Amino acid sequence: MKANTGFKVSLEKVVQELQFEVIYEPSPLKDIFLTSSNVTRPGIELTGFLEFYAPDRLMLLGNTEYAYLKRFGSEQRTYVLNNILQKKPPAVIVARNLEILDEIMKVAKICEVPVLRTEESTCDIMASLISFLKTELAPRITRHGVLVEVYGEGILLTGDSGVGKSETAIELMKRGHRLIADDAVEIRKVSTKMLIGASPENIRHFVELRGIGIINARRIFGMGSVKVSEKIDMVITLENWDKSKVYDRMGIDNEYTEILDVEVPCLTIPVKPGRNLSIIIEVAAMNNRQKKMGYNAAQELLANLGMDIGVEKNVRKLDW
Repeated sequence: MKANTGFKVSLEKVVQELQFEVIYEPSPLKDIFLTSSNVTRPGIELTGFLEFYAPDRLMLLGNTEYAYLKRFGSEQRTYVLNNILQKKPPAVIVARNLEILDEIMKVAKICEVPVLRTEESTCDIMASLISFLKTELAPRITRHGVLVEVYGEGILLTGDSGVGKSETAIELMKRGHRLIADDAVEIRKVSTKMLIGASPENIRHFVELRGIGIINARRIFGMGSVKVSEKIDMVITLENWDKSKVYDRMGIDNEYTEILDVEVPCLTIPVKPGRNLSIIIEVAAMNNRQKKMGYNAAQELLANLGMDIGVEKNVRKLDW
């Protein structure tokens, strides 16, 4: 499954999320969209070099930029700012609650560029902006499955319809764990090594149970049983027990599946009457955490028995 591209986020949502003060709004902020998660702090651009300037990025001004601009007279400041703002960045953000320069307002109105302000420091607001925008604009796919948080580990349950994913999620919630998504999991690649899973907003916290119908997990089990999003630490595939298939009984090799070019540890758990899947998944979550911390029980056992481990990482890639 290919990832969707071309996502955007409105400037209005950014303002609401980070609580910016709106100084100048040439048009409704809900109609201004951002497509880049990067933020520009103009340095060499203030000298007039704009060959590599990216106009789709928010422009952030702090003490350093103000100190440079104040070296010039009003006419020169207007000229410098006009060179940049005529490129139409989505907005100008002034950090540290600095006073808005007259020249900024003058040029912003001419070029119709919104002006925002925050009391946060330049570095802090830049980090917050990039983090928020990377999540909102991240490449993503929607995957059929169930996402739960078990002992702090995000577990994505996959498998054929009717194999018991939703029922297992209900049992895990009863045992104190949390549901993130049922049936459809929206997976976002927020960094080169991290995937975040969430539920589409219109079906969030709803669970389908065959024989019962649709239930609202948040209303039945309480706020402590649900969560809006969670990183994906492991993929567990549930499948009906196949007598002809040899299942892993040692767990020496680490298997991985690939989602949006990010490798995620994966397991296949056979399902048959009498198996308590919720307990098995709890143990899998704790064991995965141990492996991330460098401990592998199977390797220790073989070492105690004096056997050659010869572990080779077995990477299994699925085209999602």
